[in-house]
Amino acid sequence: MDNVFKEVFVPASKSSGLNPKRVDKHNEGRLLKSEIVNFISDSDIIIADLTNERPNCYLEIGYAMGLDKFRNLILTAREDHNNDSPNYVKGGPKIHFDLSGYDILFWDPKKLIEFREELEKRIKRRLATLPSFSETASFISTWDEEWIAKNREKAMTGLKKTGNTGYMEMIMTLPDSKINVSQANLLEAARSSEINTFGWPIGIVMTNVDEFRPKPKADGIVAEISTQDKRYDYWAIRKDGSYYFLQSLFEDSREPNFIYFNTRIVKITEAFLHAVRLYRSLNIQLDSRLLIGFRHGGLRGRHLSATPNRRLFRVYADDLEDEVYAEVETAIEKVEADLVDLVERITTPLFLVFDFFQIDKAILGEIVNNFVNGKVT
Repeated sequence: MDNVFKEVFVPASKSSGLNPKRVDKHNEGRLLKSEIVNFISDSDIIIADLTNERPNCYLEIGYAMGLDKFRNLILTAREDHNNDSPNYVKGGPKIHFDLSGYDILFWDPKKLIEFREELEKRIKRRLATLPSFSETASFISTWDEEWIAKNREKAMTGLKKTGNTGYMEMIMTLPDSKINVSQANLLEAARSSEINTFGWPIGIVMTNVDEFRPKPKADGIVAEISTQDKRYDYWAIRKDGSYYFLQSLFEDSREPNFIYFNTRIVKITEAFLHAVRLYRSLNIQLDSRLLIGFRHGGLRGRHLSATPNRRLFRVYADDLEDEVYAEVETAIEKVEADLVDLVERITTPLFLVFDFFQIDKAILGEIVNNFVNGKVT
């Protein structure tokens, strides 16, 4: 099973823009029961292999079904567990009756390449049928929803005044950190976290215009910038390291009815790097857990394409969804090494709602790595 995990489950998941985890390799020090519960609750896809009749797997499948996550569940098993297989041995390991009626992908140990290819297809088909919003149980229970809602209301009010409808929202939190940073130190960290590769950086600190200067609040600092050319930014950092950011779409300054796939890759790449800079500036331990979520809104009626210098031959169809949300959990120290995979995980659900568009991993990696090297493509 270790070999199947390495040769099949990991590559099949990653090729679909997912980050595969298993509890014995990704346990973060808490009780295994709570780790398993969190993984099942938060996962977009759950692969459950029934080989060797392991009771814990049957229990966890039942838990997933109890959460109404059967549509997220893909069942697999070695083919000799199938009583229709010529290799089935009566009295040997089998699929028990309570799951035997479900669709199970059986695999042959000698044909793992074929198994991986079929699993990839099933994962991608399943992702395409899931709602564009990820299941938000973890969003509700993990985030400080009241604080986020307060800032979102202010930001959306400001965005509406500009006449823009499209936006990118980013929220971040450090679930395990217990910090209490002064407003002055938050401001200095925000200033040192700017990345100017794209021009107008995420979390821009403007001190030369009084109305745009970050303002101290009881729980942190906040800034709102609204310019004559309809550019809008709002960001807030709380003393415990929580972060809220909302920005109008760059595309609206060029072609208001478009979403540029390369621009979205660039901005999400910048957001991850901005997060690392911010938390390093706040002296957060680099092995700290980081939860980061992205919401793109005002999508309905737009076309997916690229900036004019990289225009696709085909412009993908109008999007029927108005908002798409995705989140990932990682460690601060892992962001740079896993950057391409993290950006892919965030962009995949956004692009899929545009006529199932999927960006080639090599192209995505090129755009991400060029940005890291100071070039926007």
